[in-house]
Amino acid sequence: MANIIDGKIISSKIKNQIKDKVAEFYNKYNRQIKLAVVLVGDDPASQVYVKNKIKACEFVGIQSLSFSLPKESSFEQVSDCVKALAVDTSVDGILVQLPLPKGIDEEAILRLIPANKDVDGFLAENLGNLSMNKPSTVACTPFGVMKMLEETGVSIKGKNAVVVGRSNIVGKPMSMLLLNADCTVTVCHSKTNDLKTICKNADILVAAIGKPKFITADMVKEGAIVIDVGINRTENGLVGDVDFDNVKEIASYITPVPGGVGPMTIAMLMYNTYNCALRRQNEF
Repeated sequence: MANIIDGKIISSKIKNQIKDKVAEFYNKYNRQIKLAVVLVGDDPASQVYVKNKIKACEFVGIQSLSFSLPKESSFEQVSDCVKALAVDTSVDGILVQLPLPKGIDEEAILRLIPANKDVDGFLAENLGNLSMNKPSTVACTPFGVMKMLEETGVSIKGKNAVVVGRSNIVGKPMSMLLLNADCTVTVCHSKTNDLKTICKNADILVAAIGKPKFITADMVKEGAIVIDVGINRTENGLVGDVDFDNVKEIASYITPVPGGVGPMTIAMLMYNTYNCALRRQNEF
């Protein structure tokens, strides 16, 4: 039976640490850290995510600025909002909630965010620095996964790590973080041949493919650490990309859904926002 890696407990610990750091920042520089959140449209999931991010900001002492635009907004209207925040010296971080409504070029909007305000770690400059193992703002979800792996106390150096999924938001930065941590990394995707055999060889298996209960017990090595990044809404509620009930009988550690990687993503957003503010302060 696997040990459960509780994202709620770990994220709470991290947010308390950030709360102390934010208070120190205020005392030292006599200003609040500000995070601007841009939400376009009325997607229910996005609204929940933004609400949770604002709640976390309130807890750690970061001032959140909310910019809600109607789903009918043009590219120019969204870009004007982001451009204004980009040049606002009082704003430390900019978060554009994805996905954007159809017809708005997400990549073009994200490129308007300066690298030193990119709290999501999505920009090419930050991804490039990560690939070269240089200081960078790391995408919140994979960053959170690394913190969860640390909490297990298991040394991951030299371990075989398999990442199922190759998105720019999770899969690619996840693979680079694991590689930088001295794992031997394999990235799998929809065109991968013999996925089951590759997964079965993983000491660390990260599922980020967006398919409910896709990773089954026969795909998991005895004693593997299994990280479930997936959040899928089904008739039976939220489930991950991993068949949790059966895989937990084989794995040594496993993350639940909900209550696993999700809370860590928001905790690391707070961490990134604080670090962006600190770096910007030192640049002035």
